[in-house]
Amino acid sequence: MAIISTAGLAKTFTTKAGPVEAVRGIDLSVSPGEILGFLGPNGAGKTTTLRMLTTLLPPTGGAATVAGFDLRADPAAVRRRIGYVAQSGGVDPQESVRDELVLQGRLYGLSRADAVARTAEVAAELGLTELLDRRTPALSGGQRRRLDLALGLVHRPDVLFLDEPTTGLDPGSRADLWQLVRGLRDTHGTTVFLTTHYLDEADALADRIVVVDAGVVAAEGTPAALKQKYAGSPGASLQDAFLAITGRAPAPADAAPVAV
Repeated sequence: MAIISTAGLAKTFTTKAGPVEAVRGIDLSVSPGEILGFLGPNGAGKTTTLRMLTTLLPPTGGAATVAGFDLRADPAAVRRRIGYVAQSGGVDPQESVRDELVLQGRLYGLSRADAVARTAEVAAELGLTELLDRRTPALSGGQRRRLDLALGLVHRPDVLFLDEPTTGLDPGSRADLWQLVRGLRDTHGTTVFLTTHYLDEADALADRIVVVDAGVVAAEGTPAALKQKYAGSPGASLQDAFLAITGRAPAPADAAPVAV
């Protein structure tokens, strides 16, 4: 049974110039414990799809279930079972790492004792134990992304959505985060829905890749299968396959995002 399933998922925005079909019908099926790479050029509908699946935007068409709950009928139940790590974190600069994690646990309904215990547990898993009493502005970029990840995991979600998780990180910090993501899948069976403009990241992490363009799914398959089909060899680069599928290069990772 799929942990994420969509059928004709769509979103149309109303603008002064008329309706804009940002997502025109996305069909997806994601298995439990899968790392899915969700790719697309700017303007393809990738961000809008992610926002719908995380209940931040209501769909205007189609249907979807996430973690066993209908996206339209019970968005609160969906939110209780997912974690979401956005492109930029939203931590309070006046708070410590410990306080941020305990507060997140409390917001998800944990008792204070359980939130404190879970904070210690997730900090140990992500290498944050020695940083628990440090205020968030004193964290390095890699440490802050680990905190963002911990905040998304403190309530033990079934599905973790990662939106451009390594943008701005140095190569060492990126490699560390990749290892953490693999560990979530291998140790806890967490399903990971990953968006990224780094095609080497998608190639290294994703069990399967879905490429969207013009608001629909343009291609899907394992990285090796996509490279074989669209670039002629499983040893080709995912960049070559992506260009063949979309006719466009991915946007630079530090480019201003287009909200569609």
